[in-house]
Amino acid sequence: MVSSEVRDLLAQVPNWSQADRPAAFRTIITTITSSPDPSHFAADLKAVTDAIFLESLGVVATRALVIDLIDALKSLASGGPSVDTINSTTSSIWLDVGKAIQQHIQSNPTLATSLVDQTATIYEDLLAAAHESQNSFTDAAKTLAAIPLDSSQRRVTDKYKADLWIRIIRNYLEDDDATSAETYLNKLKNIIHNVADDNPVLNLHFKLSAARIQDSNRQFLAASQSYYEISLSPAIAEEERLHTLSMAIKCAVLAPAGPPRSRVLARLYKDERSASLEEFGILEKMFLDRLLARAEVEKFAQGLAPHQLATTSDGSTVLAKAMVEHNLLAVSRLYRNIGFDALGSWLGLDSGNKAEEITARMIEQGRLAGSIDQMDRIIYFESGLEASGEKGSGRAEVPVGKEMRRQDGMVQALAEDLERITDDLLVEFPQLVPAGVPGN
Repeated sequence: MVSSEVRDLLAQVPNWSQADRPAAFRTIITTITSSPDPSHFAADLKAVTDAIFLESLGVVATRALVIDLIDALKSLASGGPSVDTINSTTSSIWLDVGKAIQQHIQSNPTLATSLVDQTATIYEDLLAAAHESQNSFTDAAKTLAAIPLDSSQRRVTDKYKADLWIRIIRNYLEDDDATSAETYLNKLKNIIHNVADDNPVLNLHFKLSAARIQDSNRQFLAASQSYYEISLSPAIAEEERLHTLSMAIKCAVLAPAGPPRSRVLARLYKDERSASLEEFGILEKMFLDRLLARAEVEKFAQGLAPHQLATTSDGSTVLAKAMVEHNLLAVSRLYRNIGFDALGSWLGLDSGNKAEEITARMIEQGRLAGSIDQMDRIIYFESGLEASGEKGSGRAEVPVGKEMRRQDGMVQALAEDLERITDDLLVEFPQLVPAGVPGN
């Protein structure tokens, strides 16, 4: 409700000359901000806003008064006796009055094209900030996205665009909307080279945003490498570097098992900072290809983000899938061959057929070297052959496989022994040679 004081002041405005009315409105705004009352502040400013735009004051005078209204709203940010109450109330006032000002501007085509800077300030400093304070991050991102960047009345630098898009990306990521965030990251990629050299902090935010999007999109191997690069940056505090290193380890653990992940794990394991992190235990076991127990996996899961625990198309979680694939690699280091059912038991799967399916996929994708005998339901691991990570590189041809070479050697040795025994018998008992055989 509008306060009686402001209502009386507005009633006197028609008595002022057209030239003096801007000064009259400015006086009313000053009166409101000199002793702000949260219970009337929004209604008072909205009443003044409506009165200003009802008058035909011209672009110059209206622009000056809009700036005064914006400053009046910003003055609330200094807080008060109860910061929590004022902050909550302030955000509501900013949204209420800020939207009212913006609606008036947009309803007048002349003002909409002339007050572009003021429009941007309202969106950026008031509406988006208010949404962020209320944890309405998607609304904040959409508000920021509405800021005009290509207007003929307003020229903006690449630095301004980069800062704005970074803020939009971070807001979308707060609500786990990686798809929308990636749209603005792609825009940012086109100009980041123009500003990165002179703005290391901005470049760092760009890299971190890219890593978070890769993480959200379950591109865990790429995300791990991006996080690790950030963890080496001297531009951030030691605590933040350790946090990004921790994120790099988590993503590496969740990445598909295979040679590429092994190289990333080796890099992380050899970083002496990793030993101080809680994730080091599972990192060490994975690097050394040791089997992981269920309790260890469950403890590790407690530190993961919701999207890292999401369910995949086959009904399993990202973590469960990563652990099964890792343990399969660990089993391949222990056995030359193993039956489907026995492997399923090692991996904690319901059936041997599921173990066969996972093994076949990893061999086909070049993440595991071996071959499968479906008739005998046996998997042969090629310990002497390393998969390269390229599709098809894990398939071991049976004729050159270690198991077949071993069996061929045994047959050859048996044949040679049999021939030697036969020769010895013929020398000792020549009468055993049948008649007509050459050499008899």
